[in-house]
Amino acid sequence: MAGSSSKIAIYGAIGANVAIAISKFVAAFFTGSSAMLSEGIHSLVDSGNGLLILFGVHQAEKPADARYPFGRSKELYFWSLIVAILVFSVGGGMSFYEGVEHLRNPAPITDATWNYWVLGLSMLFEGTSFFLAFREFNKTRGEAGFWATLRRSKDPSVFAIMMEDLAALVGLVIALAGVYFGHMLNNPYFDGGASILIGLLLVSVAIFLIYKTKGLLVGEGVEPETLDALEALARQQRGVERVRRPLTMYMGPHDVVLALDVEFHDHLSAGEVEKAVDELQDAIRAQYPEFKRIFIEAKGLAGKQRQPAELNTTSPQI
Repeated sequence: MAGSSSKIAIYGAIGANVAIAISKFVAAFFTGSSAMLSEGIHSLVDSGNGLLILFGVHQAEKPADARYPFGRSKELYFWSLIVAILVFSVGGGMSFYEGVEHLRNPAPITDATWNYWVLGLSMLFEGTSFFLAFREFNKTRGEAGFWATLRRSKDPSVFAIMMEDLAALVGLVIALAGVYFGHMLNNPYFDGGASILIGLLLVSVAIFLIYKTKGLLVGEGVEPETLDALEALARQQRGVERVRRPLTMYMGPHDVVLALDVEFHDHLSAGEVEKAVDELQDAIRAQYPEFKRIFIEAKGLAGKQRQPAELNTTSPQI
């Protein structure tokens, strides 16, 4: 679940997008710029998206109960999927439509001064918001590259906000180019073309977000490298003979379920197996604190399961 620092990035994105959306709509009203109107729609959608992600974070933090025995961490993924759909349909679709309409019925930009002021301030605010989100993203980056970390990230409260802010910055550059060349060359088609490019940009970001959140909602597990490390860790424990491939599933960004099927030496007593299971859980939890629930099925080497009371052990939810 997102920490307080992640929430600061979300609050920053919401505040920046609300202010920017208002200024863009005002500029679009006075200048008639299609690209500026598209950017205003983009910022308005981003503001709502930030609220939805914030709501998802709040819901995901609710404790487990009888109805939701594994907690509600996946709510963050659900609301992130809704955000991706809104970016695709409202942000990308309306920007593309507005651009096409402007190409069909071009109107010259009467005064570009408003646009330049708003775009400059928007870049400042969006850059600040992107910096906050990128700082949170870097905390889990380590030595890995940007794209590798983005692919591995499981926290939409970080990567969704960051990608939206990045798309906003690129969109502002496109809008600035459309306004500048359209005004300098007295050619309104540049403005409409910029709006279409902004729409395509938002659709591309939305497709990426949908792809990421879909896997997490369906039941994506940890990376193969982590599975290999878990197997190796289990085999190092006293009395372990064989370990089947671990089964994992992300319930939330920092909440993973782990199921292990372990075969112990048959000469071990039930008490020794129970102690070995406890030691294995402690070793896993020490190295991978994100595994909040660990289920270990212990079997003797001969294939007979231990008594039910000693067979399955589950780590307490943290």
